[in-house]
Amino acid sequence: MNLLPKSAKDFGSVDYWEKFFQQRGKKAFEWYGSYLELCGVLHKYIKPREKVLVIGCGNSELSEQLYDVGYQDIVNIDISEVVIKQMKERNASRRPQMSFLKMDMTQMEFPDASFQVVLDKGTLDAVLMDEEEKTLQQVDRMLAEVGRVLQGRETEWLFGMEEGRKQLAATAGFRRLITVALHRGQQYEGMDSIQAELSARVMELAPAGMPSQQQVPFLSVGGDIGVRTVQHQNCSPLSGSYVVEDVQGDDKHYFRRLIFLSNRNVVQSEARLLKDASHRAQKKRKKDRKKQRPANTPEDLSAAPGQSIDKSYLCCEHHKAMIAGLALLRNPELLLETPLAMLVVGLGGGSLPLFVHDHFPKSCIDAVEIDPSMLDVATQWFGFSQSERMKVHIADGLDYITSLAGREARPRYNVIMFDVDSKDPTLGMSCPPPAFVDQPFLQKVKSILTPEGVFILNLVCRDLGLKDSVLTGLKAVFPLLYVRRIEGEVNEILFCQLHPEQKLATSELLEMAQALEQTLRKPARGWDDTYILSDMLKTVKIV
Repeated sequence: MNLLPKSAKDFGSVDYWEKFFQQRGKKAFEWYGSYLELCGVLHKYIKPREKVLVIGCGNSELSEQLYDVGYQDIVNIDISEVVIKQMKERNASRRPQMSFLKMDMTQMEFPDASFQVVLDKGTLDAVLMDEEEKTLQQVDRMLAEVGRVLQGRETEWLFGMEEGRKQLAATAGFRRLITVALHRGQQYEGMDSIQAELSARVMELAPAGMPSQQQVPFLSVGGDIGVRTVQHQNCSPLSGSYVVEDVQGDDKHYFRRLIFLSNRNVVQSEARLLKDASHRAQKKRKKDRKKQRPANTPEDLSAAPGQSIDKSYLCCEHHKAMIAGLALLRNPELLLETPLAMLVVGLGGGSLPLFVHDHFPKSCIDAVEIDPSMLDVATQWFGFSQSERMKVHIADGLDYITSLAGREARPRYNVIMFDVDSKDPTLGMSCPPPAFVDQPFLQKVKSILTPEGVFILNLVCRDLGLKDSVLTGLKAVFPLLYVRRIEGEVNEILFCQLHPEQKLATSELLEMAQALEQTLRKPARGWDDTYILSDMLKTVKIV
């Protein structure tokens, strides 16, 4: 019985595959390798709890054997109605949770971000039978659908949109660029171990004619690669799954981080642990290594996790720049003795409003957070607490400000800060959500700001056209607009004021920042000596 096609084009024909599986019958056909040959790689990169999609499943036993060892959330699709019927009959009683669906992988019917893993064992090769334009378009459609149904960075603007990929390649400065996503469950000591594992595969994708001994640089888009200690993990109805984890920095300090797993390469909040807590953590880690603690087991490094935070230290450069923006207020050297009304939208771990609360004794702060789970996280794990001068309002920032602006007796704030992330990774702007910079809403922000006040916004926008639009809209409402780019990051801090005639030269800005810092550096105030306010404003530009 000859099952081979007459030409390579037959591999792309539905009729060919219908006849193939009719003639093949129930005997499994394995492309490229059996489960026993592949299980080492599959078990390393796929976790049993993850939802897996197998495209072009055929009658391979791979899904069945994965199911039998604990991977039971598996969906299989194939374009052949014959083989889907065969596989349903074969698995109906023995593997009731596994499903088989007749579906075209270039037009899948699943919602976006439905799977953690998409597995293909030869289907791409069947589609890519030549390099004609029609064939390449078919491949593009297949890969676009795979990216759409996957959960992960594949759907982010930087990776999922053509403009984003061009920007990534231009930033890297190389003609050919390979992107690799690291699973959070994988444990690596550092970039060297990643390079050792991937180098051989990378060279298989090298351009023709490149010397085999050529060194290929490895770059990291995310943060630390080393060992993470998960302290707490949960799922919020609004923010999705999240973790609180401790990592060791380059300076041997330990840091606590909040990560949303929907955007797992972005640190949402970060705080430095006090040295005594870090020392205890290090000793406990060494002790646990001797006990051979199972992988991914959470450790409790402190009996009172929220009390081990160094509240005088701001980890995030954009938070430092936002605090420096207070120098734009009149008479900054008097701010410690002057009532200061502040509105902060976006609590996270609470380090930004907490820093203002602790260093400006006359400040009264309203913090707005849409997700009540984040208030719990900030209180339990980041040392945050409310007081008479610090109130948290659980509300949508858009609704809260709209409500304030609609009052007959509106409150007036000296400072309004936006540090709120977008939940849509497909946009070229991850902070803030677009609705926060719509002109009608900005008018409401303006209405609750004092005439001499400052509106400070953390902008994270890779789409240059979108960023120009945001700046134009801001300037229409706030005629005086300063921009401070955070070096090495996408963040830009925007300082917005109402009166362009009050524009300050860079030298004047620096003088005001120095005056404020001298006041804050007074004895017993717990000021971080590495934080130079004026340095935060040296590169400020007026739009």
